[in-house]
Amino acid sequence: MHDELVDHLTRSTPLGRGEALRVIQDVLAYFDESTEDFVRRRHRELQTQGLVNAEIFEQIGADLRYRAVAPPELTLRQLRRMVYG
Repeated sequence: MHDELVDHLTRSTPLGRGEALRVIQDVLAYFDESTEDFVRRRHRELQTQGLVNAEIFEQIGADLRYRAVAPPELTLRQLRRMVYG
C-alpha cells in the first residue's frame, strides 16, 4: 500500500520503512475525516480554548480551505447547523 510514497519518504527523510508507513496512514486518516466531523471536532477544540462562537466559526471557515479536498465554502448558518443540528 502506497509503496512509492513510502519509498520516497525513506529516501528523503531519516524515517525507516515502518515509520514512513505509519506517518502516511496517520495523514490519510486525518484527511479522511468528513467535513461535518471536522467542523464538530474543531468547534469543541476551539471552545475549550475559550473562543466564542463568532471567533470559532470564522476560524473553522478559514481552516476548511486547507483540507485535502476542500468543501464548498460554507455559510455561518451551515456551520452552525453542523454543530447544533
